Amino acid sequence: MVTARQKCSRSGVALRCGAATLVLVLTGCGDGHGHGESDAKPPTDPTTRATSAAAVPRAAHSLPPSGTADGATEAEVLEVYGLMWAEQIKAYRAASAGGTDLKRYTAPDVWTAFEADLARMDKERTVMRGDLRHEPEAIVPADAQPPAATVKDCVDASNWQTLDTTTGWRIPPPPGQPARYAVTAKLERVNGERWTVTEYTPHRTRPCQGLSDN
Repeated sequence: MVTARQKCSRSGVALRCGAATLVLVLTGCGDGHGHGESDAKPPTDPTTRATSAAAVPRAAHSLPPSGTADGATEAEVLEVYGLMWAEQIKAYRAASAGGTDLKRYTAPDVWTAFEADLARMDKERTVMRGDLRHEPEAIVPADAQPPAATVKDCVDASNWQTLDTTTGWRIPPPPGQPARYAVTAKLERVNGERWTVTEYTPHRTRPCQGLSDN
């Protein structure tokens, strides 16, 4: 699984969005690939779509905390995080970033980590299938220079599975990985350019029930 970070916030206190790994990302894409098979084959046409990761902020009814950016800035962060997430889902469903814009939204270190994970999947002949959901929240300090944001996310990977493309069998997730796990990320905006995901870290052994658990 990839290690990198990103954040999104909610208008008012923090922008929150629910949607569909990264790592992604991506339960099932970690230790344990190729170790064991389930006793049931997937549908012959495994084309179940992952939920779109586009950030959909929830309305807030209070003013932003002192020292944080306004809701519009936080919405920008949330949008970029959601776009990166959607491209990540596409890449992991194909075990390749080809045809995606994943690189566009990530800093070099994050992109390199994703590339390495996807290359491993391609070598092991595995892809991701099913439905991946998440609940990200971003906080943007008003005085950060360059502008930076932190994202807390709770990923629900209970219906996100690794598929062995040589046998058609689904591979169980690594032992100890909860169905819902925490993810943290960091985004930065340098020289007025678009927000970029500079860190993305799935905490695959840290369970979460929602944002308050991250």
